[in-house]
Amino acid sequence: MLKGVAASPGIAMGKVFLYTKKFAEINTRNIDASMVEDEIAKFENAIKLTKEQIEKIKEKTEREFGKDKAQIFEAHLMLANDPELFDAVVNMIKNELITADNAVNQVIEQHASMMESLDDKYLKERAVDLRDVGSRIINNLLGIVNVNLSELDEDVIIIAKDLTPSDTATMKKDKVLGFATDVGGRTSHTAIMARSLEIPAVVGTGNVTQNVAGGEIAIVDGSEGIVIINPSDDILKEYEDKLNKYKIRIEKLKELKDLPAVTTDGKQSMLVANIGTPKDVEGALKNGAEGIGLFRTEFLYMNRNDFPSEEEQFEAYKYVAEKMNGKPVTIRTLDIGGDKKLPYLNMPDEMNPFLGYRAIRLCLDEKEMFKTQLRALLRASAYGNILIMYPMISSVVEVRKANAILNEVKEELDTKGIKYDKNIKVGIMVEIPSAAVTADILAKEVDFFSIGTNDLCQYTLAVDRMNERIKDYYKPFNPAILRLIKNVIDASHKEGIFTAMCGEMAGDPLTTVILLGLGLDEFSMSASSIPNIKNIIRNVSYEKAKEFTEMVLNMSTPDEIEDASRKILYDIIGE
Repeated sequence: MLKGVAASPGIAMGKVFLYTKKFAEINTRNIDASMVEDEIAKFENAIKLTKEQIEKIKEKTEREFGKDKAQIFEAHLMLANDPELFDAVVNMIKNELITADNAVNQVIEQHASMMESLDDKYLKERAVDLRDVGSRIINNLLGIVNVNLSELDEDVIIIAKDLTPSDTATMKKDKVLGFATDVGGRTSHTAIMARSLEIPAVVGTGNVTQNVAGGEIAIVDGSEGIVIINPSDDILKEYEDKLNKYKIRIEKLKELKDLPAVTTDGKQSMLVANIGTPKDVEGALKNGAEGIGLFRTEFLYMNRNDFPSEEEQFEAYKYVAEKMNGKPVTIRTLDIGGDKKLPYLNMPDEMNPFLGYRAIRLCLDEKEMFKTQLRALLRASAYGNILIMYPMISSVVEVRKANAILNEVKEELDTKGIKYDKNIKVGIMVEIPSAAVTADILAKEVDFFSIGTNDLCQYTLAVDRMNERIKDYYKPFNPAILRLIKNVIDASHKEGIFTAMCGEMAGDPLTTVILLGLGLDEFSMSASSIPNIKNIIRNVSYEKAKEFTEMVLNMSTPDEIEDASRKILYDIIGE
């Protein structure tokens, strides 16, 4: 049995397909000066072929997943078209008299290593993309053809060291039962794609590829983060029973789609979805979301050469508002910086980017960029129930500055006679401890709060949640976190405004009863989590939730609180 990160829930059982790639043996010999032009010509042909291949993958991804998911291959095309990289390879062939594959390998590795050395998660991720493109160019130079995942002809569990965007985009989705990889975390590309496809996945096992040769029977338990190779008959039978129960449970949860999230004694909560692209609305509606609690707008700005136009943004926001047909759609203004950078926006290199120039801080400085987004949001509000939310607020000063810019935009639209919702609600993300502590002051200035628990935990506990060595310190059950959440909810209710939550805690079954007892009004989560959370809420009384929450608020350690939460969850739904 191998343990990894539970990346996408569900159970998969089937034959192992070990996905390994032939690694190119680079020609390290020197060439004669007379061969330089031939090597450059080979390089040019390989670039041409690489661009054609990426274009085909991009088109396939766009057809199957939509334009937004295909944008990563737009970035790959930009890398393949990069004149700086092209010139560096050509110059190395000429000056050092080496083969084209050797030159490509050295140039790509130099650039990728430089990106990885920077304290910037976004650029580190781009290093993966650069190596992906570089490998494709080298394979084309050497005539290496790897296994094509689009040609799978039987149902399999894919086991690999890792899966690149190119791998997952080309694979035959209806033949993939599950994934298991050596590397990766919950935010890795493989994990995100598995959740998007609702395929069970376990990542970050360390060595699953070393335990298989291909053809074995394997079990991937994406809910528990377990991979079992060649299970015994007893284990196989146990997991067959688990899988059948899981399928029955999923079908039963689907029956709740159009029912309200109301406790046994009549307390109703709003269950809404987090989305990253307009296309994600389909999943939200399929799972019974009562609205959109967080629409991340970064996708419009990423993997491109310039800012999105006002019209492009307007169409995206309008599409979601209309699709939700009057249900609330909370749209977060641009939250760039930290681990997300824009290549066309001059942003400083920082020692601590998560504590630096990002989100609302950047928007207040880049006023025209901010106004363009606010204009698009206001115009779209005429077509549905849109709420505007500012991220990374630390004090009331930022709220007032942002609202002053919003009012400028409203006046401009009024002058031009352009329609918008005159009563549009404006709220803030509460994800910085200073905002949580001064929630009573902020509640007088806004229409709602949305607690971003991922960053709130990170900042309050001084834990980098991406750092493997200290990940055990990242505890949402920490009493300090629960007390901050209580303070925010209490302050909002005192001023007559509502509090939502859009971090991981909102979709975690273990925290549902506590959040219900604290009086959280709106739970915003990945769409696929909604039926499960709804089921918990519909099987507990509000009074019991309040009693339980009062009890855990007097506990001293995260482990005590988590153990108590597991027990009450079992009492409620038997899991």
